[in-house]
Amino acid sequence: MKTLLDLENWPRKEHFLFFKQFEEPFFGLTVEIDCTKAYATAKQLRTSFFVYYLHKTIVAVNTIESFRYRIVDDSIYIYDSIDVSATIMREDQTFGFSLIEYSPDFEVFSANTFKEIERIQNTSGLLTREFPNDNLIHFSAIPWVNFTSLSHARSYTFPDSCPKISFGKMTIGTDGKRTMSISIHAHHGLMDGFHVSQFLNCFQELMNQ
Repeated sequence: MKTLLDLENWPRKEHFLFFKQFEEPFFGLTVEIDCTKAYATAKQLRTSFFVYYLHKTIVAVNTIESFRYRIVDDSIYIYDSIDVSATIMREDQTFGFSLIEYSPDFEVFSANTFKEIERIQNTSGLLTREFPNDNLIHFSAIPWVNFTSLSHARSYTFPDSCPKISFGKMTIGTDGKRTMSISIHAHHGLMDGFHVSQFLNCFQELMNQ
């Protein structure tokens, strides 16, 4: 379900009209997050750390309203719920785009994720299913690289307003603290750095639980 945003009475109307004209309306931030507690919790639960922080990511996305905005035919809609399209690696080093339904319940989301991972790993090609809606985030993990910045391949002629969230390699400091880089790219017509900071604060709080 989605609701039409009242653009005429939205404080960011001028910002939206300005940035939606850009060939490249996306902006990006890369920061380091503390995953010490989250990693320990995942191990305690005997679950995949990847699936664990993926779930925390999508919970934060669904918590921050601006991350649920999407542009459809020059109008802005607010989705009730956002799912995940994550890149899933195969043994032959190719990957496919997945579609994982969101649930606030970790056990339900985990089951959905493992089912979709198995499906991708037993298919070939990049696009292995239809993506009928844009209530998605585009998600990827690059666990081999501790990056400090990131860019994305994009077609400027293809309408796209889905946030893109990527994680890098987890590193361990001399004090035992575990950290990861997170890169967030978002449509500037829909949000600013302030809204990204809201997401990051929410996400870090969830990782610290």
